[in-house]
Amino acid sequence: MFKKVLVANRGEIALRIIRACRELGVESVAVYSEADVDSMHVQLADESVCIGPGPSKDSYLKPDRMIAAAEVTGADAIHPGYGFLSENARFVEICESCNIKFIGPSAEVIRKMGDKNTARSTAVANGVPVTPGSDGMLESAEHGLELAKEIGYPVMIKATAGGGGRGMRPCAAEKDFVEMYNQASQEAITCFGNGDCYLEKLVLKPHHIEIQVIGDTHGNYVQLGERDCSMQRRNQKIIEECPSPLISDKLRKQMADASVKLITSIGYENAGTIEYLVDDKAENFYFMEMNTRIQVEHPVTEEVMGCELIKEQIRVAAGEALSHHVLNTNPRGHSIECRINAEDPYNNFTPSPGKIALWYTPGGKGVRVDTHVYSGYTVPPYYDSMIAKLIVTAATREIAIARMRRALSEFKIEGIKTTIPFQLEIMNHPDFINGHYGIEWVGDYIKATQG
Repeated sequence: MFKKVLVANRGEIALRIIRACRELGVESVAVYSEADVDSMHVQLADESVCIGPGPSKDSYLKPDRMIAAAEVTGADAIHPGYGFLSENARFVEICESCNIKFIGPSAEVIRKMGDKNTARSTAVANGVPVTPGSDGMLESAEHGLELAKEIGYPVMIKATAGGGGRGMRPCAAEKDFVEMYNQASQEAITCFGNGDCYLEKLVLKPHHIEIQVIGDTHGNYVQLGERDCSMQRRNQKIIEECPSPLISDKLRKQMADASVKLITSIGYENAGTIEYLVDDKAENFYFMEMNTRIQVEHPVTEEVMGCELIKEQIRVAAGEALSHHVLNTNPRGHSIECRINAEDPYNNFTPSPGKIALWYTPGGKGVRVDTHVYSGYTVPPYYDSMIAKLIVTAATREIAIARMRRALSEFKIEGIKTTIPFQLEIMNHPDFINGHYGIEWVGDYIKATQG
């Protein structure tokens, strides 16, 4: 086992990793920007190192500063969390060259599966269904225009290096294609430094279902059930649940089997998520992409499957086999997660940074809050607006929804705007209660209720 792990991230996921380290008897090192000096993850780590100014490009996206912090503190491993450097293959190689273990898959696998176009080709080679699309990168907007005519509209233009909804543009008509292509490519260049794009047929009224996978170095490759992430706005997830209320046991098994086959074929090490689109009749599924890291919504899987994925990540990276209960887990109950964002949901979800005057979290049976925030904390303007994850678990979906309603109504935050009122609306909506929603639902609901 490692002696000391540096957490190359911030916020709730950094605190989550620090807590896992402490329970494993491993020391932790927090890194932080000048804007995060008062964050809870900095206060609870065994050691902390400032790595630069507030903007992430000057701090959390600097590989050299992460390595310097690890060497100064004597850390023998780095956990990247999600976002920032978590899927940066070059960073993995730098860690290896410095004899620091990267807690995640190899650089080779990240390149293969983190690049969306290569991942798609790997899926095809393993018999995993994919939507019709380009066989490789588009050479230009004109090349994409010709291919879109063959595939038929609507289509989805995707940046190979995109993520978090960035570098993606749907296109319903030929007249809009060049503009949408340029937007997707430019956004990907700005966010990821790579504007290469590919093309897929757009599945209408789809559902977003993802399978949690994990593998070790002892030949164990398993899936830990699915999460329904269809409740999203502009490709940004708002609410996730496990299991999905939509899919049948037959489809669930097909997706699980395909996912295990895929990670076995590439010798995948550590935790990852394979994302699929499922058609509106829940009859067919299509490979979308793979995230070669832990996901924001991993707690709903932990609650239903009775495991701790962050601890498993650390154990696997240290050369240990997956725990017995992970290899033999059985789902139980239902879990729902709401991402609590510092945004004004009734003003186009405008970010709402600032000082939190009051912070009171809900409690009771089956309620979990993952956060780095507290009363008096100032939410900085530089990062993703998520400030907490509210997770509820119950024996049935019906009870879980009622519990989430109760927990949301107990969550008291003053000083900033949050998404809590909007999520409470969703919990009371018949479509959500009945499980009748896809990835377009939130957008349609906002248009109908807010204009």
